[in-house]
Amino acid sequence: MASIGVSLGLLLGAVFPSVLATSFLSGIFGMVGGLILMGILLMLLPVPLAMSLHAIAQMASNGWRAFLWRAHVKWSVLPGYLLGSATAFMVFAAIAVSPPTEAVYLALGALPFAAAALPQRWALDIERKGAPSLVGFLVMGLSVFAGVSGPVLDIFFVRTALDRRAIVATKAVTQTIGHGLKLAYFSLVIGADPGDPILPLAVYTAAVGTALIGTSSARLVLDRLSNRAFLRWSRRLVLGVGAAYFARGLWLVFA
Repeated sequence: MASIGVSLGLLLGAVFPSVLATSFLSGIFGMVGGLILMGILLMLLPVPLAMSLHAIAQMASNGWRAFLWRAHVKWSVLPGYLLGSATAFMVFAAIAVSPPTEAVYLALGALPFAAAALPQRWALDIERKGAPSLVGFLVMGLSVFAGVSGPVLDIFFVRTALDRRAIVATKAVTQTIGHGLKLAYFSLVIGADPGDPILPLAVYTAAVGTALIGTSSARLVLDRLSNRAFLRWSRRLVLGVGAAYFARGLWLVFA
């Protein structure tokens, strides 16, 4: 087994508070937390390991959030979403791409601004015919390439008639599926070399446990938040994180 280059103590010390804080944030807005967590993990681990640990933490966070808000899930979007996700998974599994770190940062930074730049006449709505399949394909493809795809997923939800609980709940279900497929991709396709480094079980256990705590703690905040404030702060947070990541990607390219 190859070394991951980071001590177990340092990794646990970084993973525990990072997953706790980001799952709490995602529990309120249904996004942003995954973006932040991905950036932190990329500072500590090689891309395939960062992707796998991120997928497990996000599966726990989103899966538990979907359960907590299960009464608000828009189940009708799932068949199309699954079809699009499965198609993207097969495409990327065939080409087996593992992107460089700087490309991941640039993608993470650019996605929020690309989503915000779409004109109103091209606004995407998850409830429109064909939209679930399209978003499934895009989200799965970007999850494999960039590790997260929340900014693209968000544009299919922020212009719908769904309220904040339905948005958070439905996105949680779709993201649980997406992160599960991403984990399979990086575990079976990219991480197939037996000489690749692996993470101790304690790291995964800490990530799952803290994700559940952070997600549960956020429920009271989301209950008290208005729909208008929810949408306003969602846009601000994702653009702010995107700007920071794009700057980091440029620094890695030109430094």
